[in-house]
Amino acid sequence: MSVVLHVTGRVLAGPEDVRDELWVVDGRVTYERPAAARDIRTVTGWALPGLVDAHCHVGLDAHGAVDAETSEKQALTDRDAGTLLIRDAGSPADTRWIDDRDDLPKIIRAGRHIARTRRYIRNYAHEIEPADLVEYVGREARRGDGWVKLVGDWLDRSTGDLGACWPRAEVGAAIAEAHRLGARVTAHCFAEESLRDLVEAGIDCVEHATGLTEDTIPLFAERGVAIVPTLVNIATFPRLAAGGEAKFPRWADHMRRLHERRYDTVRAAYDAGVPVFVGTDAGGSLAHGLVAAEVAELVTAGIPPLEALSATSWGARAWLGRPALEEGAPADLVVYDEDPRADVRVLAAPRRVIVNGRVVG
Repeated sequence: MSVVLHVTGRVLAGPEDVRDELWVVDGRVTYERPAAARDIRTVTGWALPGLVDAHCHVGLDAHGAVDAETSEKQALTDRDAGTLLIRDAGSPADTRWIDDRDDLPKIIRAGRHIARTRRYIRNYAHEIEPADLVEYVGREARRGDGWVKLVGDWLDRSTGDLGACWPRAEVGAAIAEAHRLGARVTAHCFAEESLRDLVEAGIDCVEHATGLTEDTIPLFAERGVAIVPTLVNIATFPRLAAGGEAKFPRWADHMRRLHERRYDTVRAAYDAGVPVFVGTDAGGSLAHGLVAAEVAELVTAGIPPLEALSATSWGARAWLGRPALEEGAPADLVVYDEDPRADVRVLAAPRRVIVNGRVVG
């Protein structure tokens, strides 16, 4: 038997399921003391399942795909911040090699973004027209790990404002094709216009969702459509607006209004029963390792601390179909000096990071 880890103190197996200890044997969690253990290493503190960043881009920077060395640095930064499960919400880079590394976060990929021609950031997406949407969604559903990422809205230069990218019929057929292939679909959406069509077409999640209103929030709640608000990214809207105001004043004003009501939007969605999960949007122009800051932003928006914590741990893992600290689960956990349920700011200072049973930080 290899080195056995003994995690003692408080093990947060669930929001209210607090245990005194767990053991890590051959990289997996057990709550039964191994009879043959001789070489034991003890780690003490408050243990949580490895944190989840449900909107992150490994292999991407502001200009497009990056090389493997840069991708590794991004993954290591997230890991050292306690993020051990990533839903990669679109990347043109091939990061499958990360799956062979037992010291890096686990990644659930959504393939490459699918955007309307000239309606997204250069070098990021497949840029296509509506007639090709079903084909490309099918392609990315086969390439990804159970998710496909659409760009639902973007700046429309013909109007000078945010506008929906896809006609209702085409997006409905594309989502149906993804579901037929066993994949879920999410979409980048800043504005109001595209949301009803996407939800009624069967979408599973919306990223950012700053355009939610009292008219569409009940629809999201009724259909169980999740949102990933990425509030640390929405904080950049005033700077983006200032940079584009001279050319697109309507768009700049719209972006400012979306920013001003961002906390009210998230709280109203949560209060209505819309599932809310943590995502940072790291990897474009935003730094990696911001998961603790995003949890704190959700609390600032009015989400109870325990629910904000679940949105990056137990609840997020269940939503993505990955285990937390169940018996036999891969031993991906983070240990803190204090109880993160009492103060989510504790998440910013992991004491120990354990991946596949190895202490890596």
